[in-house]
Amino acid sequence: MTTDLTPPSDPASPLLLERLDGGVALLRLNRPQATNALSLELQALLSQRFTELAADDTVRCIVLTGGDKVFAAGGDITSMAGVGPIEITQRHTERVWGPIQHCPKPVIAAVCGYAYGGGCELAMLADIIVAGEGARFCQPEIRIGIMPGIGGTQRLVRAVGKAKAMRMALTGKPITAHEAWTAGLISDLVPDDQVIPTAIELARTIAAMPPLAAEQIKECILLGMDAPLETALAMERRANALLFASRDQKEGMQAFIDKRPPKFEGR
Repeated sequence: MTTDLTPPSDPASPLLLERLDGGVALLRLNRPQATNALSLELQALLSQRFTELAADDTVRCIVLTGGDKVFAAGGDITSMAGVGPIEITQRHTERVWGPIQHCPKPVIAAVCGYAYGGGCELAMLADIIVAGEGARFCQPEIRIGIMPGIGGTQRLVRAVGKAKAMRMALTGKPITAHEAWTAGLISDLVPDDQVIPTAIELARTIAAMPPLAAEQIKECILLGMDAPLETALAMERRANALLFASRDQKEGMQAFIDKRPPKFEGR
């Protein structure tokens, strides 16, 4: 993988950033000693990095992974065991996770191994999930007396439907990657050793597309999911019309006519 001249992340950091060629940013959770549990520090770093990458015009697609062994095995229980409801409320997880949820750029989660609890919820914040055959997805919070708190009851039901979401959340039992594929939770199912390469290749494909169109497509799909159909269709029409003001639309159509590869600039 080719990188640019951006200084590498501190190898001891809980979150590593690598900038790949083709406009792809690779974020890697880096707490192997804690199976990438989402500590408060790691959550804050994720929020910070997504805020930065969203504003970086050189980045067109983001890949988020935990590495080739585990994605993230949930929240950091030690940081929650002795606290009360006021402190939990004051942590404002919606603000911490907001930059991921509202990132205007396509996000791909590359999942190997466990994606449990907060790890499953983090993966569901991505637009596309590439999972290895050995991956497992789980919302086990009920087993320690709580419930999913960062989207596990809401995004999960939208992804897999009421029956499967209820079963996962009420039993705390994991599902396999094949079950996740059948349920519609993941986008791609590949051999474990191909997860990260597949995610990066997919990210480069998306990054080569016109970024304004990618942003509008993502926004329309996400906002339209919970809107009445006629409202969503009107939003889609307006977004499509807006893209006809872009240079990339002119370039894309002229390149098609000229039978040559287009050069998209994000303008």
